Amino acid sequence: MKEYWRSLEDLLPAEEAPQEKKSSVVLSEGADSSSNSRRDFLKYFGFSIASAAVLAGCERPVKKAIPYLIQPEEVKPGTANYYASTFYDGAEMVPILVKVRDGRPIKIEGNDLCQMTGGSASARVQASLLNLYDESRPAQPTLDGNPIRWEDVDAKLLETLSTWDAEKEFVILTPSIISPSTKQLIHDFKTKYPFVVHETFDAYSYSALKEACHKGFGSAVIPSFRFDKAKMVVGFNVDFLGTWLQPTAFGRQYASARKLTEGQREMMRHVQFEPIMSLTGSNADERIPMSASDEGYYLSSLYMAVAQRSGMMVAAVKGPDAIDKVADELVALRGQSLVVSGTNDVSIQSLVLEINHLLQNFGKTINVDKPINLYQGCDKKFDALLSRMESSAVGAVMFWETNPLYHAPLNGRTKEAIKKVPLRIGVQSQQTETALVCSYQLPAPHFLEKWDDMELVDGVYTITQPAIRPLFKTRAPQENLMAWAGFEGSYYDYIKLYWKDQIYNADIAKGKQFETFWKISLRDGIVVDKNKKGASLTYSNINISSSTNNYNSPNSSNDLELVLYQTVPVGDGTLANNPWLQELPEPVSRVCWDNYVSVSPAFAALRGWSQGDVVDVNGLEMPVLVQPGQARNTLAIAVGYGRSNAGRVASDLGKNVYPFVELKNGHRSYSLPKVEVVATGGTYELAATQSHHSMEGRELVRETTIAEFLANPASGNETHAKVEKLHTSLYHEHEYKGHHWGMSIDLNSCIGCNACVVACSAENNVPVVGRNEVRRSHEMHWLRLDRYYAGDTDNPGVVRQPVMCQHCDNAPCENVCPVAATNHSSEGINQMAYNRCIGTRYCNNNCPYKVRRFNWYDYTGADTIPNNRVDPAGMTLDLKRMVLNPDVTVRAKGVIEKCSMCIQRIQDKKLTAKKDGRQLADGEIKTACQQTCPADAITFGDMNDPQSKISKLLKDARQYGLLEELHTLPSVVYLSKVRNKDKNKTLS
Repeated sequence: MKEYWRSLEDLLPAEEAPQEKKSSVVLSEGADSSSNSRRDFLKYFGFSIASAAVLAGCERPVKKAIPYLIQPEEVKPGTANYYASTFYDGAEMVPILVKVRDGRPIKIEGNDLCQMTGGSASARVQASLLNLYDESRPAQPTLDGNPIRWEDVDAKLLETLSTWDAEKEFVILTPSIISPSTKQLIHDFKTKYPFVVHETFDAYSYSALKEACHKGFGSAVIPSFRFDKAKMVVGFNVDFLGTWLQPTAFGRQYASARKLTEGQREMMRHVQFEPIMSLTGSNADERIPMSASDEGYYLSSLYMAVAQRSGMMVAAVKGPDAIDKVADELVALRGQSLVVSGTNDVSIQSLVLEINHLLQNFGKTINVDKPINLYQGCDKKFDALLSRMESSAVGAVMFWETNPLYHAPLNGRTKEAIKKVPLRIGVQSQQTETALVCSYQLPAPHFLEKWDDMELVDGVYTITQPAIRPLFKTRAPQENLMAWAGFEGSYYDYIKLYWKDQIYNADIAKGKQFETFWKISLRDGIVVDKNKKGASLTYSNINISSSTNNYNSPNSSNDLELVLYQTVPVGDGTLANNPWLQELPEPVSRVCWDNYVSVSPAFAALRGWSQGDVVDVNGLEMPVLVQPGQARNTLAIAVGYGRSNAGRVASDLGKNVYPFVELKNGHRSYSLPKVEVVATGGTYELAATQSHHSMEGRELVRETTIAEFLANPASGNETHAKVEKLHTSLYHEHEYKGHHWGMSIDLNSCIGCNACVVACSAENNVPVVGRNEVRRSHEMHWLRLDRYYAGDTDNPGVVRQPVMCQHCDNAPCENVCPVAATNHSSEGINQMAYNRCIGTRYCNNNCPYKVRRFNWYDYTGADTIPNNRVDPAGMTLDLKRMVLNPDVTVRAKGVIEKCSMCIQRIQDKKLTAKKDGRQLADGEIKTACQQTCPADAITFGDMNDPQSKISKLLKDARQYGLLEELHTLPSVVYLSKVRNKDKNKTLS
């Protein structure tokens, strides 16, 4: 059996395993603590079953319902409405459906009419709903810190604009605008006021990719990438499954090219070169650690190798052995390969374009004629803007949902330049650092409170429509421009008129009048004009001789390098004030609520460091995380933390490393070639979840190679057949006369993005417990993604396994509950009667999967016992409670809770089918985790239906049950993982 391990401690003898470290220094504790212990609770009630009667007799608070006196036409109490909308946070764009109950949005789903995402959504998209109910959002306009009416704001700014000195610029600084109507409105505003200048600033920069494309194609665009059309992908320092450009769309493409179900016999091969272990790298078939300073050398060597194999006369350069092998594979797959890099360096991106050109990938796996409109910002233009501010050429700047003081401080230059601008206006939907230096602070609505439209790719239009009335005295930035320019009507009217004049045409209307077309567009949320085509671009070779000359040898320095990167949950920090995202474990490190400096095992051993030691990195004190697979002399720290003005959750959480970002050749560089690091002697306990559960040497994950799979589809899964032969039981076999619900999870598709975890939390009212409780193994997520390593600590393989309640037919938990709180339904669901549970936790102890969660404290405000509240994120505030799903019980303290297979969704669809007088269709019911999964890794359905997809997967040779040797007969099965590699020959 292949050996797997969770962390480096698993590899040590028991007597050498380090003891749990407690914090000797406080980096950012916050108010996440409780003064009440379990002993106090038991002392108060008495340690006996009798306490259950006391609890049951406690009078719950009376909550009176207020009836609708004038009921809105579209609102039916108890019935959900769905509104098509679009998520866009200045970085990622995803078409969505918003579930609204009684006038309040409670859940976000992907829009399944979108071919790009297939109805999926990322963790950040799912969690963005909670930002709507953030009590720390700006609530009303202010001038110099004092409240002011919108009418007075308009009067003052109209007077300012009417008497403007035309020699000064009035700058509107926005994120990348992908709204066609907003672009037109800004154009109209500039026509009204010629001194207005529109500049674009992205929180995280990929402007070097655009500049390289400008050199190669004559147009500064970001191409569309099609991972699903590639048979081989080679990535260099790029996390395209986690944070790069379009992770939701890329995750779906990637998984579809690697599926081995429904008779598929081919899968994409993925090789990754990177300095740190990223989500993408952890999914690669083969991964080679590479220092950031050597990326140019590796790419230059790859270019030379591909050019030689293409018959070009180039200098012979001896590159790494792995590069020669990769070049052979790529050349054999011309037009069916893809090479990508996430580094913000023009030389690097130019080399990547040249390699893809030699491999004939343009028009096949890379499409420049259909570029994406994201990340339009240019670092060189922002640098020029700062220069104009410094020279007092800018008289006013309006920060439209941008936060350059945090995202690009540039050694204090940004702050000093902004201070020289006399009039500063902050238009933000959240608290930001930049808003603090603005005289006018004008609150903007959350995207679920406003109208907008989007055009991610030419001809593909989506609509953002409000799902709730504004909760605060906010106004959309577009409404501000219309008011100050004297335009009549609302921004909704402006969008509708724009669509009528610019988008509506006979081809997409299909004979419908505009009003009908508009209503259908609002209903669907997506309109595709197939006849709209972008400019046809032709590639001309880029002069890369200087790049190949500069990168003709590896970096020989032993200096420590620092790499800055985005984590999957927190990203660039824009949504950092979100409890769901902060409590979401990072997919590789499995750490939440903290950022840290990760180092390689070899470097940690050299310095004598272990996990939790506090070190000083160029003046910044941070805890160490020892990360297997990281390049030896590389340190890595995540951006997005250390916010000074973000709100209750994110302010002063972690450390801000954006000050380390500097301009290099005109572009923001996210790596430092030389840093100093020393241990401080302090320790800090990270909130890491992976070590909370153990395999105990058992075979949980099963995997094989593609060659072995093609020879024998059951390869790697031989244990399944052996166990099936030995199965005998004293249990009576359950008989399911109706439905028998089951789930299949394809380990070959699952990329570990954690979107399912947030979706589950939102759907099932899973509480947020905070950093301190996570440290104590008290996290409450119903679904966890276990991450295991295999092989050498310097470059291990990584496998993941989503684990939730397995809904066993022979459920060990059901036998031991003294009050029958956990029971078996007639449809195979292991159910929990929360009001019956008295918290003995016998079921938890008897569960071999450790998927049951216990409410140690009152996390939700549903408890009747005083002084037991633990609420570090303010989730019990009235505003945040608006996010709760009324179809799911909010659990009080002292009960076990777990995955219910989204029983509320099952019952809803069963009732709908019954009212329609028809049978349930296969796939009609989707659990929350299945609905959002970008990789389409989860299948749910009726195992009693022989034609259902789940029934067919149960016959797949790769399927097995978790710990099936225990004969618990779980209703959740897994499909073994397959790697596209030769086990006898590796690149490294």
